[in-house]
Amino acid sequence: MRPLGYLYKRVATRPEWLKAPQVNDIYSLSGCVSADFADYVSYWKHNGFWLFDSPSVIANLAAEYKIALDGLKLFYYEAYEQEFDEDIGTWVRFEPDPSFGINVLTPPRKCLEGFDVTSFTNQTSPECSPLSCNSCAASVETNEHCLFRTFVDAKRAIESNYFQGCEHGPYRIIAVYSVIDPEAHPT
Repeated sequence: MRPLGYLYKRVATRPEWLKAPQVNDIYSLSGCVSADFADYVSYWKHNGFWLFDSPSVIANLAAEYKIALDGLKLFYYEAYEQEFDEDIGTWVRFEPDPSFGINVLTPPRKCLEGFDVTSFTNQTSPECSPLSCNSCAASVETNEHCLFRTFVDAKRAIESNYFQGCEHGPYRIIAVYSVIDPEAHPT
């Protein structure tokens, strides 16, 4: 797994239209259900994976533009080194956007919440998570956060074309971590 970065999210409870009783809330990387802390791309402070290298980068941006982070949850993300290209039916390596640097600081304390599958059609910022955005969690086993429990489960779902017809890929497998004590992180 390779480090992608950090993001504050407004964690949403399971919407009524998502008929997946095992799901309590949505921890997906996608901002479709659990919104990002802001429309952050327009500030151009993100890294080459279109996330943030450290919690302090987000905190500084929030302070500068008066964006409240109260009540939001900080996540740290890593990705499988390859993405699944559904057009050719195989895994291929992906790289960060070369226009931006990468210097992701690993959190000293994190809790693995599960594995998301996220589409990256434009090869930049994360787009949709079929588990939540397309209600796929209603017919596949997920945890209470609408994530696969294991990497193997996520990879198997992609390779078996479970998401065919949901969102156009490529798809990346994302490890989703809750950051424990975000104030204690290095800058």
